Amino acid sequence: MSVWLTLVDVFCIVIQIAAIGIGIYQLVISLFSLKLRKQKSYRTPEKSFAIVIPAHNEAKVLSPLIANLKDLDYPRNLYDIFVIADHCDDHTADVAQQAGAIVYERQTAQQRGKGYAIAWVLEQLKHHTRTYDAIVFFDADNLVSRNFLTVMNDKLLQGKQVIQGYLDSKNPFDSWVSVSMALSYWYTNRMWQLARKNLGLPCALGGTGLCIDQNLLQRLGWDATTLAEDTEFGAKCVTMGIIPEWAHEARVYDEKPLTLVASMRQRLRWMRGHFRCSERYTLPLFIQGVRERNLAKLDAALYLFQPTSFLIIFVAALMLLFQAHNGINGWVGTVFSLIPPWIIWSLNILVILQMIVALALDGVSANALLAIPLFPIFTLTWIPVIVTALFTRKNSTWNHTIHTRAIQHHELKSAEAKRI
Repeated sequence: MSVWLTLVDVFCIVIQIAAIGIGIYQLVISLFSLKLRKQKSYRTPEKSFAIVIPAHNEAKVLSPLIANLKDLDYPRNLYDIFVIADHCDDHTADVAQQAGAIVYERQTAQQRGKGYAIAWVLEQLKHHTRTYDAIVFFDADNLVSRNFLTVMNDKLLQGKQVIQGYLDSKNPFDSWVSVSMALSYWYTNRMWQLARKNLGLPCALGGTGLCIDQNLLQRLGWDATTLAEDTEFGAKCVTMGIIPEWAHEARVYDEKPLTLVASMRQRLRWMRGHFRCSERYTLPLFIQGVRERNLAKLDAALYLFQPTSFLIIFVAALMLLFQAHNGINGWVGTVFSLIPPWIIWSLNILVILQMIVALALDGVSANALLAIPLFPIFTLTWIPVIVTALFTRKNSTWNHTIHTRAIQHHELKSAEAKRI
């Protein structure tokens, strides 16, 4: 056997072992998602909030969010609503002001993107007439459960400093793409995020529905300006020993893209930012985790490595199919050939069952079950997105996702009442 073939064999077997290890790890973690400790009561409102909404040409969808935020079940004197009209050439600023928000217009800065807009407005808030205990971030296309600030107040009074709300969808059944994206969030909300909360591990930040203690922001500052500013800030927190907390009962509903092209463009932006964060934080988090025997840091490193691990699992799956049809001698087939086929098929079925369980436990509409057969097709579209992002990760151009679904909060109330 040539040296080249030997190296290929070693590479292939390492990929297979990595894929199996990642799969087993996540499977074990997901077992801790089955229990949700619901609070029967919350602490008395005490904390004050600045709600910050970065908005670039969002005049079509902004009014319903502001109306929604003005109707939360939290004392109105304990929070203010700020909109950053960021390089807008529509009527976003006028719409926000008419709806009752405090508006900051950003036109002179050269740096584009949500991360830069947030950094800019946080500087402006330092000169505001009022100070706040925490900052809450929403995207302009969002809607919010009425208990959102009540839950955040409770978490802050428990000593939590970074809190992420449940990431839901306001238009899941508009298209096969929107329901596929919603399925991925419903699945990870339960099997990834809640499971990690129950284990005391850090949750992944989602960029919206995010609450940060003001004292922490003053201490750390905001230098998260990649295309995945949420991932960047979360990684920075974990390196400093701060564990972002998941709030399963506080929901934020965002608009999912309707077309595959729009979805892939959005995910490409996310993945470019994710790879940049991974380059900066994965190895330091892994080294710290090993030295300190800190599972939270190791888990955060694995999350940053997730897009790469997705490609590893895909390559391993291709190898499995290749060996099944051709029969391969040597190490290439060694690992999977040691696993009985019924175990492999059982694990695939288990993933589908996990999704069904996640939907059932979180009270998602039964209509979502009909979309599950489409989900594997959608999952495959991640492959070109991740590969393209890997090789274009230094492209920091921020592309705006157009939002048009101006859904009112009362249209979600019945579903929300059943699920909270």
